[in-house]
Amino acid sequence: MPTETFLETPQARRIAYHLTPGTGPCIVFLGGLKSDMEGTKAVHLECWAKGQGRAFLRFDYSGHGESSGTFTDGCIGDWAEDTRAAVSVLTDGPLLVVGSSMGGWQALLLARAVPERIAGLVTIAAAPDFTEDGYWASFTDAQKHALKTVGHVELPSDYMEPYIISKRMIEDGRRHLVLRDPLHLPFPSRFLQGTADTAVSTDTALRLLEHATGPDMRLTLVKDADHRFSDDACLDLIEEAITDVLAAID
Repeated sequence: MPTETFLETPQARRIAYHLTPGTGPCIVFLGGLKSDMEGTKAVHLECWAKGQGRAFLRFDYSGHGESSGTFTDGCIGDWAEDTRAAVSVLTDGPLLVVGSSMGGWQALLLARAVPERIAGLVTIAAAPDFTEDGYWASFTDAQKHALKTVGHVELPSDYMEPYIISKRMIEDGRRHLVLRDPLHLPFPSRFLQGTADTAVSTDTALRLLEHATGPDMRLTLVKDADHRFSDDACLDLIEEAITDVLAAID
């Protein structure tokens, strides 16, 4: 395993990354909430990209993996800043962005911030606006009171230790919602979603498909696939989606 390299962002956060040289567009993997760049999908796709001679970037948001900071201090806007810094400094030219879960939201924010650089998009169980439509919408009155008085609430996870959700994450999330305003994706976009996903529902995937506009968008529902979307069959589907986007770009 190669040693991590670090990037200092304009916000003085230290971001760990792995960059594989190759032909463009550079494939950028954006991971999920509390995931890191050593996850199954990120490492598998890096290996696949190397085999294809494609440029590939994976990195840890601040408060994740080997990057600086703590998760509980972070929020959607911080991780969007990390993403923009990584692609701005480490890559040139067009990008094919692959976003998993929260990384799907980050991919949409990146497309909104630098639309001229996005050549294609693949999302895996994308979770746009989840701080508002998932967390806040499901909080009890007691949890909302705790958020205001204690500053955070603790939520169970099916996949790891409980999430500590801060008041700052909820308030910052409202400044970065993407499903309330027009969302134009003028490039090939492929959305992948498992029907057995207990973290992100198929309703979310359908809402994204219906809300966004663009000339070439497709949603693939995979029966019985869960939120990890990382067994061999699902990894093959991600490769196929990237290949399909690359073909449409070329």
